[in-house]
Amino acid sequence: MNGFPSIEEINEILDEITLEIPNELFRDLNEGIVLLPEHKLHKKSKEGSPLYVLGEYHSSITGRHIRIYYGSFKKVYDNCTVEFIREKLKDTLLHEFTHHLESLAGESDLEKKDMSDLQRYLRRWQ
Repeated sequence: MNGFPSIEEINEILDEITLEIPNELFRDLNEGIVLLPEHKLHKKSKEGSPLYVLGEYHSSITGRHIRIYYGSFKKVYDNCTVEFIREKLKDTLLHEFTHHLESLAGESDLEKKDMSDLQRYLRRWQ
């Protein structure tokens, strides 16, 4: 495979990764995993050092789902091997599953860590 994998290829990789995840973790993730074609910049991203959102966990009255942003992966990992991209996809998916499980348990430890990481990023611009 030359260049960054197509969105279809990334979707296949995500399907493979989900087969490695125990079914119990999908409990109440009724809207599943959604692969979106666009990239997403974090609302606090700074020019010159963009902060791309690779994935997000969403919970609302209609349900729960995980979003993976194909375009963000392409922007961040464009020159990387497929194996490396697969590992980053897996890391991102497991990160979002952790948000899901914490949400079900009424916990927010990973949210706090994400906020701490964001503060570290923002301090570079002070």
